[in-house]
Amino acid sequence: MEKKASDKIKIGITQGDINGIGYEVIIKTLLDARIVELCTPVVYGSPKVVAYHRKALNITNFSLNNIKKADDANPKRANVINCLDDNIRVEFGKSTDIAGDAALKSLELAVADLKGGKIDALVTAPINKNNMPHSKFPYPGHTEYLEKIFNFQNTLMLMVSPVLRVGIVSGHIPFSRVTTEITHEKILQKLRILNQSLINDFTVRKPRIAILGLNPHAGDNGFLGSEENNVIVPAIQQARNENIIAIGPIAADGFFGSSSYKKYDAVLAMYHDQGLAPFKAICFNEGVNYTAGLPVIRTSPAHGTAYELVGKNEASEESFRQAIYLACDIYKNRILNKELSKNPLKHFDKENL
Repeated sequence: MEKKASDKIKIGITQGDINGIGYEVIIKTLLDARIVELCTPVVYGSPKVVAYHRKALNITNFSLNNIKKADDANPKRANVINCLDDNIRVEFGKSTDIAGDAALKSLELAVADLKGGKIDALVTAPINKNNMPHSKFPYPGHTEYLEKIFNFQNTLMLMVSPVLRVGIVSGHIPFSRVTTEITHEKILQKLRILNQSLINDFTVRKPRIAILGLNPHAGDNGFLGSEENNVIVPAIQQARNENIIAIGPIAADGFFGSSSYKKYDAVLAMYHDQGLAPFKAICFNEGVNYTAGLPVIRTSPAHGTAYELVGKNEASEESFRQAIYLACDIYKNRILNKELSKNPLKHFDKENL
């Protein structure tokens, strides 16, 4: 049966690194009764690990409904599927192989259910890439893993908050490789994904996208670099020919410093820190990482494992809460957009009337 926007959404939640703050932000988020009213959460983790973190946080009024599969989820409760052995060892604030294996097991089961339509969207808690089993997870992050699983390479890391959306042309790569990644084709590809996501996922009718330059002062008319004139400007021109409203290239420092980002629906940065550093400075607590371009929906908080905070009851759950809200919003927006596109108005040529 085809789902409607009014149907309750089933959100899969991966546990991430069991020694990080993932469980703290999950527990604190699910303590909010509004979450269960909005969606049916299904945590892929361990009741034992939940209890371990809950006790350390001195939270007494929290429990999850234990289920064996997503189909059994109670729509009025937050649920948990046990993915781990009951003898799993939790070591707060430590990077261990056990934690990496546990994070991958949770991710694999949740993604399998996402692929099989057992859950409607996925929210991933932070992992530590250094302890993930590299033979099974040779990826720099969730995004690349999902690209492989869904055989869908045209994706975009999109950081989202109520005041700012930032996409990245070159993602998790060393800075020494950035210039080779900034090509006409890749900029155009990311622009197309961003524009389409703004329309389908965020219901922006005619998105305005700001394009940042690569070099200081956007190259200063070629004085500080040629990439703007030779690569970025031609890509912008072609995007405009495709009716994408792209403006730039714009110098990044003045753009963020003067709050010019408020005039646009999204920003396309050339490399990771150019976009993420100002994004996190402006809206770290409520920022969300969204993988745009995938046929499925995946969001995550904008922070990492934060080992230094584990067990201290100091981690903010706001980013994780916003990740759940965003996943639900995008799911509903996609359904609404699909419904609106079913019977579009016919186009009439005035000359033939």
